[in-house]
Amino acid sequence: MSGDDTLATIAVYSLKGGVGKTTFAVNLAWASARVSHRRTLLWDLDPQGASTWILSDSKSAQDEVQAAFSKDIDLEALIRPSKIEGVDLIGADQSLRSIDLLFHELGKKKRLARLIAGLGKRYDRIILDCPPGLTETSEQVLRAADIVIAPVIPSPLSQRALGDVARYLMQNGGTHPPILPVYSMVDRRRRLHQAALETNPTWPLVPMASAVEQMAVKRLPLGEFAPSVPAAQRFNYLWQAIEKKLASR
Repeated sequence: MSGDDTLATIAVYSLKGGVGKTTFAVNLAWASARVSHRRTLLWDLDPQGASTWILSDSKSAQDEVQAAFSKDIDLEALIRPSKIEGVDLIGADQSLRSIDLLFHELGKKKRLARLIAGLGKRYDRIILDCPPGLTETSEQVLRAADIVIAPVIPSPLSQRALGDVARYLMQNGGTHPPILPVYSMVDRRRRLHQAALETNPTWPLVPMASAVEQMAVKRLPLGEFAPSVPAAQRFNYLWQAIEKKLASR
């Protein structure tokens, strides 16, 4: 999918937890809706439901999300407005804890992609907040995405994990969507971080910031309560880079 008038799916994915994945998903969804004025859906596929908790004032439907994959419930019935104007949400619930087993039983490697394609008339951009790890769900995600945003903490282990993702994708499909690594939680005062930045100077980065930590308190993206902080601006720049990559495909 490419161009300004077609649906594009952006997956925020990492092998490791604790790299700021939900922070990326929520702030990129905000930028999609408020900077690019896209009709935006954030789909929380992580059973921990952090994006759902930040963006929703009410509880999501209980234990219904998995049913959409087995065609027992209409996917659009699960869509709710989020707290952010222009961003809708499919929230996570406890049923996702067994979604890998369902995907294995279904044996349909593009079930998620087909569900997303059915939303093409309703949305311009779909952001997927993905569970960490190499799982059946991650295979579905990586087959459905047009671009993968991979938050990486500046450390050798995190960068090694990124390489593992690329190798896994090649082994399991031969091709994969473009992967855009982004340094997350950057602290230039740390030698390890500075060395990583020097190794990959072209990678985008998002700095460590107290405002980012406040997202969990305020339950809002940075653009809603701290739009002028450097981290918020970095997310907006990152979104613009994503749009350029999508337009060039």
